[in-house]
Amino acid sequence: MDSLYEQVLSALHSVWHRRWIALAAAWAICVVGWLLVALIPNSYESRARIFIQLDDALAEQVGIGVADKKRDIERIRQTLTAAVNLEKVVRSTRLGDTIEDPKQMEAAVLRLGNNVKVVSQQDNLFEITATANDSSFSDGENAKLAQSVAQKMIDIFREENLAGNRGEMVETLAFVNQQLAQRERELESAETKRTSFEAQHPEMALGGAAMAQRLETSRANVRDIEADLSAAQSALAAIDGQLAGTPRTIAGASDGGPQSALARAQADLSAMRARGLTDSHPDVIAARNQVAALRAPAAQEAASGRGTINPAYSSLQSIRAERQANVQALQSRKAALQSDIASLTAAAIQDPELATQAQRINRDYDVLRQQYDKLLQDREELRLRGEVKTEREAVKFEVVDPPTTPRAPVAPNRPLLLLGVLMAGIGGGCAIALALSRVRSVFATTSSLERATGLPVLGAISQSMTDGARALRRKRLKYFYASCAALCGLFVVLLAAEFVQRGMVA
Repeated sequence: MDSLYEQVLSALHSVWHRRWIALAAAWAICVVGWLLVALIPNSYESRARIFIQLDDALAEQVGIGVADKKRDIERIRQTLTAAVNLEKVVRSTRLGDTIEDPKQMEAAVLRLGNNVKVVSQQDNLFEITATANDSSFSDGENAKLAQSVAQKMIDIFREENLAGNRGEMVETLAFVNQQLAQRERELESAETKRTSFEAQHPEMALGGAAMAQRLETSRANVRDIEADLSAAQSALAAIDGQLAGTPRTIAGASDGGPQSALARAQADLSAMRARGLTDSHPDVIAARNQVAALRAPAAQEAASGRGTINPAYSSLQSIRAERQANVQALQSRKAALQSDIASLTAAAIQDPELATQAQRINRDYDVLRQQYDKLLQDREELRLRGEVKTEREAVKFEVVDPPTTPRAPVAPNRPLLLLGVLMAGIGGGCAIALALSRVRSVFATTSSLERATGLPVLGAISQSMTDGARALRRKRLKYFYASCAALCGLFVVLLAAEFVQRGMVA
């Protein structure tokens, strides 16, 4: 700790011993530094904020969604700082007063590109920042220039949003109309060729592709009809079986004939079995024999037509007639389709080259027709979208904060720079004095001398000065302090001049 203290004292003694050199170096550094700070032009910044409105119910109805609008706004934001738009700003402001050739214009556009920023603060809020620091203009002119640049950027934004959309939509519609007219001519030529071919070959009027499609459709219909016919025939066979087991007539309620007796016997037999009597029971055996004996007379009575007509038999007859008619209709439909398939197959086999030509003509016509319909639909959608964008302004905006008039420079921070130069001058002067002391070594204390020589130091003799020397020393110290005060006074004057200059701009 004592060694560090001695080193600090030694350094201070060395600097004080060469104080005039330190002061001269400080003056030189400060004068040069303050001159460089004075040459740095002030930068004035103007800010403006723009609010973009995205909601429009009609725009969404015609297919202009929020994503499309955001893409349009992002495209405008990116192209707003393009070279073409920046050149417009240069020509319409004082930046273009001294432009004489393309190289100067290119350099001015590059500088302006670094001084203009468009930042998205939120989804629909943008901030435009313009900075002016032209050294050929005064501070007041730079402040007005920054404001005019920001205002021009807003004007370009409005122009890109309105006129740009209109011009782009007009160009797009013109291109689509041109393509649509070309497709229309091609479609008319293909239609004429198709009509001429069909007139020469009526049997090929359907065309190869249509014939093949119709043939495949007919075959599929035949397969479906065969399945329906099998089901209908099965249903007819089932109803025939039910009809065969149903008697045509039944005995009346007061009739005592064989049919009535047979019905009573069958009822008695069923009642016995319901009571749990087995087939070996005498009563069950007797009832079964009675039923068997009455079956033949009852059948003869039914064949002779005596008795009441059975309603179930009549209903089954109606169902059978309906199902039989359905089977006959399916068979007729199947025969017609098979005839159509045979004729189509014969026409295709008779002249395959002609069928191929008809297929190619119809395919070309269908392709051109689809392209024409698609272009026509696209044109109507584009026209409607263009009307919505231009008439209703699907993307609207308003200036939230107009371009501000800068009152003070944003850069450089000249007071801080002046103070920094002063500190650097003082530090540089002390460093130079300390460096010179290391070149021409002087021992400030006896302990340093003892460490350097390795010999014991017996004592130190203080400096003895005459009255004239003391007066001269005091005079020189006054000059030194006056020079230091002058340096600080110059700093204060420069600082005051800076604030006065700022007040003049405001």
